[in-house]
Amino acid sequence: MNAFRTLDSADLKGKRVLLRVDLNVPMEHGKVADATRIDRVLPTIREIADKGGKVILMAHLGRPKGAPNEAYSLRPVAAAVAERLGKPVAFASDCVGEPAAKAVAAMKNGDVLLLENTRFHKEEEKNDPAFVDKLAKLGDVYVNDAFSAAHRAHASTEGLAHKMPAYAGRAMQAELEALTLALGAPVRPAAAIIGGAKVSGKLELLSNLVKKVDILIIGGGMANTFLFAEGKAVGKSLCEKDLADMARSIMQAGRAANCQILLPVDATVAKELKPHAPSRFVDVDHVGADEMILDIGPKSIEAVEEALGRVKTLVWNGPFGAFETPPFDAATMQIAKTAAFLTVDAKLKSVAGGGDTVAALNAAGVADEFTYVSTAGGAFLEWMEGKALPGVEALRAK
Repeated sequence: MNAFRTLDSADLKGKRVLLRVDLNVPMEHGKVADATRIDRVLPTIREIADKGGKVILMAHLGRPKGAPNEAYSLRPVAAAVAERLGKPVAFASDCVGEPAAKAVAAMKNGDVLLLENTRFHKEEEKNDPAFVDKLAKLGDVYVNDAFSAAHRAHASTEGLAHKMPAYAGRAMQAELEALTLALGAPVRPAAAIIGGAKVSGKLELLSNLVKKVDILIIGGGMANTFLFAEGKAVGKSLCEKDLADMARSIMQAGRAANCQILLPVDATVAKELKPHAPSRFVDVDHVGADEMILDIGPKSIEAVEEALGRVKTLVWNGPFGAFETPPFDAATMQIAKTAAFLTVDAKLKSVAGGGDTVAALNAAGVADEFTYVSTAGGAFLEWMEGKALPGVEALRAK
């Protein structure tokens, strides 16, 4: 982590610390429905407060389109943060101007304050220098603990880091360490599992990964496009036939980079996608014209498990099949449990991310057994694609 400034080198006592966090949480009936993102940033909040800093939280909620909108107010989130933190959290009715300045001026060392939604100002997403200045007036130090928003060059995620002493918070630090472990400098051999519905959303990802890992395991609907590109009949399966040439070029790039690309050899097929629909296992050469591939089959599961037994590092994004609909969750569940077992047994470092992947690991009951599970969606994908994230780059040690 020497590349990034962390709280280890920050002087926080008596300082006003602008802490960018991800509080973009699901709300139901005016209350926080899932506090996972709040829990992730509690260690950073506590550490700054315990070191005598004044913790000024900045965050966004939803897409209020650059204007105040009560439906997207962070006020109810302040109550949820206070409850999880076990201490009062004050709230300012704006993130800049007099309401914010007054609330900050009233703070004592160790206090916590949440500013109103930064996206109530259109200048936030434009990274407007004058708006950055207004935010910067409220603090002495800037800490970014919102990796999930780090792929956006906004005022509160990137602009402030160039205006004041800037550091990575503990959640950001953990994320960067995990991603460096997974792709930056992985212990070899390394594998990636890439699943999900479509190749089109993950072309850059696949093109980057063949150069980074030793084994690329392709599952989900996107595997059908690769099978079609190899001349297999895929029946009524989800398949982007217009991307067959792209799939072939990725296979060719894999061969050139000495990366083994593992595709399904058999599949679970059915005539309709609904819970417990009649299904059968078939080799990928024998999918019926009226059938859909909805999961990989037992031979393919065995091949993936054998590959995982040979590698030291795994990065996973996307399920193998239609995992929300049993029995088409079988492969994702079984392989998740195998990866978790190897991780617990200290034979594998495992990093997973993406909404469907996290949901699948939770459904399998193994999320806590992986080395690291990222709750960041777009930022996690862009990092895996090899892109520089503005909010991360701004924290690099100069």
